[in-house]
Order: sequence, then C-alpha cells, then structure tokens
Amino acid sequence: MTFKAIIFDMDGLLVDSEPVWEEAENSVLASYGKTHTPDGRQQLIGLRMDEFLDKMRAIYGIQASAEALYDDVLERMLALIPTRVRPQPGAAEMLHYVANSGFPAAIASSSPSLIIEAVVKSQGWADLLPVRCSAQTVARGKPAPDVYLKAADVLGISPEHCLALEDSPNGARAAVAAGMTCYAVPDPSHSGPEAFLGITDNVFESLHEALVQLKQN
Repeated sequence: MTFKAIIFDMDGLLVDSEPVWEEAENSVLASYGKTHTPDGRQQLIGLRMDEFLDKMRAIYGIQASAEALYDDVLERMLALIPTRVRPQPGAAEMLHYVANSGFPAAIASSSPSLIIEAVVKSQGWADLLPVRCSAQTVARGKPAPDVYLKAADVLGISPEHCLALEDSPNGARAAVAAGMTCYAVPDPSHSGPEAFLGITDNVFESLHEALVQLKQN
C-alpha cells in the first residue's frame, strides 16, 4: 500500500517516556503508602489518563479522587519531562524522513495535551509534528479507535490510507480498529513481539527497521 499520511503514538514509540511515567506513578503511589506491582503496571500501559487513574485507584484501593490523582501525576510528569524524557532510537530519523518526503503527520496519544506539548517542545519536534491529538479530547481512549480517527480527520486523509506506528498492544488495537495499517515497535519496558500476535503482522525491533520498511512502500 502507498501511504498518504503517517500517525505516531508518542509515549514509548517516539520517546522513552514509559520509565518516566512509572517514576511519576511510583512517587504518587508511595504518597498513599502503595507500591506498584508488575501486574498492576501492565494493566495501565497505553490507557487514556482518566481511564488509567480510575484503574489505578481500583487496583491499589486508593481513596483519593481521580481529579486529585490527575493533578498530582500531571505535575510530576511536567517536572520530569524536560530533563528525563529521551527520544527512542531512530525517532529523529523517522520524523525527518516523513517531513522531507511530504507526508502529512500527526501524533495520536493517550497522554493529555499538556504532556504532548511538553514532550514535543522538549525534543524540538513542533514543526515536524504540527497535528497533535490527545485521546482525552475524544469519547473513548485506546484501544478504541477514536483518537486515530480524529487525527486522520484533522489531516484530511482517509484512515485506510494512513500508517500508524505504535509500541503497545492497546495502541495497535486502536490503530487497526480505525482501519489503518499498523507498524508495531514494541517498547521492551512493557511489551515484546509476541504481544502483537493477532493484532498486526508488522512488528519491528526498532524505528530504524520500521523506516526501512516505510521507504519500500
């Protein structure tokens, strides 16, 4: 297929931010006397922040309101992003290739808009990713397709002509449900290639590998 637009997930795909999220989550949980478990963490990967916080409250029995947790996590992440978030290998090369090739490009992320903007600013990617969509602005978060459909609509490209790049199974399910081709680049901090069985056959070890494939289309 010849793609007409490229839509990127952000956390774990373009930037190595999942450990930073985990650090912020751990510090919030510690303030309530709780400790993250591997299973609990796995259940939260790729979710929209409000859904993620509701599930966190349920898993760990936290009595604080979702609003209080939201403000706490957001404040901690915004403080960490400028110094702690780093690009994933191949991210800059991928983004510059997409821009130089004239592909319309967008971010479709589960993160709140404030987080997206902070990450894009910290990496100097504003001109490379002019369209930035947060799942918090649509009815349903990933694995529902809503944020990908919104990004395609803003770009003015039919979903079936869009390539989506994802690092998590929930995100890949969202892209496929939107009718897009999905390239998965598993973030080893939470997923391996086997996690994408039955979701997409296009699984790559790195963005470098995904870029080689993209250039062949």
